[in-house]
Amino acid sequence: MMRKTILIAGMLGILNVTAASAQITLSLDECRDRAVRTSRELDQARIRMEMAGYDRKIARAHYLPSINATGAYLYNNRDIALISDEKSDLLPMAGTLLQGQMESALAGAAGQFQAAMTDKMTQLMTAIQTNPALAAEYMGSPMWQTVIGMLQGTDPGTLAGQLPDIATPVNAIGADLNDALHPDMHNLWLGAITLQQPVFAGGKILYSNQMAALSEELAQSKYDMQYADVIVDVDQAYWQIVSIANKKKLAEAYAELLHHMEKDMERTAEAGLATESDILQIKVKANEADMLLTKAGNGLELAKMLLCKRIGLPLESDIRLVDEALDIIPQPVEPSVKELEQIYSDRPETRSLQLAGEIYDRKAKVARADLMPTLALTANYLLSNPNAFNGIQNTWNGGMFTVGVMVSVPLFHGGGTLNQFRKAKAEARLYQDQYQDARELVELQVARERKQLKEAHEKLAMTESNLASAEENLRQATVGFEAGVTPTDVVLAAHTAWLSAHSDYIDAGIGLQMACDALQKAEGNYREQ
Repeated sequence: MMRKTILIAGMLGILNVTAASAQITLSLDECRDRAVRTSRELDQARIRMEMAGYDRKIARAHYLPSINATGAYLYNNRDIALISDEKSDLLPMAGTLLQGQMESALAGAAGQFQAAMTDKMTQLMTAIQTNPALAAEYMGSPMWQTVIGMLQGTDPGTLAGQLPDIATPVNAIGADLNDALHPDMHNLWLGAITLQQPVFAGGKILYSNQMAALSEELAQSKYDMQYADVIVDVDQAYWQIVSIANKKKLAEAYAELLHHMEKDMERTAEAGLATESDILQIKVKANEADMLLTKAGNGLELAKMLLCKRIGLPLESDIRLVDEALDIIPQPVEPSVKELEQIYSDRPETRSLQLAGEIYDRKAKVARADLMPTLALTANYLLSNPNAFNGIQNTWNGGMFTVGVMVSVPLFHGGGTLNQFRKAKAEARLYQDQYQDARELVELQVARERKQLKEAHEKLAMTESNLASAEENLRQATVGFEAGVTPTDVVLAAHTAWLSAHSDYIDAGIGLQMACDALQKAEGNYREQ
C-alpha cells in the first residue's frame, strides 16, 4: 500500500511538472508578433500587396517589345489549279500534237513543191522537144534521164518522215508543266516570328505604370490599416486579461479576509461577545466574495481563450501574461506630439483616399490616351511550305523579313471612349472630396483621443487618491474591529469600499493603456517596421 501511494505521488508530481512546463508565458510584444504572423486578415492583405507588385511588373513590361512565334498547319480538302481542266488534259499530249501538226505541214509543203517541179519539168521538156537540137543533145543523155527519174520518183512524205521525234520530250515537258500548274495545296505549313515595339501610345503606357505604382502603395496602405486593427485588438485582449487577473486576486484576498473574519466572529460569539446577526452578515459577504471569485475565474479563462484565438494558439492553451501578476498597471509609452499634416500622411485611411484620387486621375489620362493615335514598329520573319518564291514548290522557303511602321488613328467609336474619360475624371473628383472629408474626421478623432487620454490620466490620479483613502479607512476599521470598538457593518463597508477603489484603480490603469492605444492608432503610429 505504501509503494502504491509513493508511485501515485510520483506520477502526480511528474504530471504537475509537465503541466507547469506546458504553460506559455507571453509579453505584450510577443502577443503582437504572434498575432501579426498568424492573422488571416493580414495574410490576405499581404497577398493583395504581392498581387499589386505583379501588376506593377506587368505594366512595366509594356515598355519592352513583344516577340511572338506562331506556327500553323492547315489541311485543304480541295487542291488549287492554275489552269483549266481542258487545257490541263492537253499538256501531257503537247508533243504528239505538235509532231502531227509539223508532219502535216511538211507533207503539204512537199506536195506543192512536187507539183510545181512537175509543171516546170513539163515546160522544160516541151521547150527542149520543140528545139530539135536540144532534144537530140539532152533527151538521150544518161544524166538527164537520171534527173528526170529522180524528180518523178520523189515522194511527198519523204521530208516529213525525215523529221526528228519531238513528241516524247515535249510530252514530258508538258507533263512537268501540268504538274507545276497543279501545286499540292492540301497541306499548308506556316511559321512566323513577330516583333512589335510601341513608340507612342498617347501616354497610356506611362500612366498605366503610374497607376500600378499607386495601386501598390494603396495595397500597402490597406495592409497598414489592417495591421493597426490587429495590434489594437490584441492589446485590448491582453489588458482585459490583466484587468480580470488583478480583480481575481482582489476577490481572492477579499474572500480570504471575510472567511478569516467569519471564523473570528464565530469564536467571539462563542465567548458571548458577538451576536448571531454579526456572524450572518459576514457569511453573506463571504458568499458574495466566493461568487465574485468564481465569476472572475470564469471570465479570466474566457479572456485567455479570446487572446489565444487572436494570436493563433489553440483555445485550450495554458498561457500566462507577464503583466498578469503585477499589482500596479504599467504606464504606457505615449506618442510624441505630431502635426496634423504628418498625421494625414501617416493615417492609412486618408492615405488610401488620397491614393485612390490619384489613381483615378491617371485612369482618366489612360482613357484620354485611347482618343489619340498610336505608333509602333513591327518586324516579322515568315516561313511557309509550299514555297512560292521560285514558282510553287513543296519545300520550305528560305524565310522572309519584313519591317514596317504601324499607325492607328481612332476616328469614331460612338463616344464611348470620351465618356470613359469623363467618368474617370468624375471619380477622381469624388475621391478628392472624400479625402477632404476624411481629413476633417481625422482631425476631430485625434482631438477626441487626446482629450480622452488626458481624462484617463486624471482618472488614474483620482483613483490612486481614492485607493489610498480606502486603504487607510480599512486599516483603521480593522484595528477598531480587533479592539472591539468598531461594529461589523462598518468593517464590512470599509472592505467593500477598498475593493471598489482597488477595482476602479485597475480599470483606470487599463483605461489609460487603451486610451494610449487609441491615440496611437488615430495618429497613424501603428505601422509595421
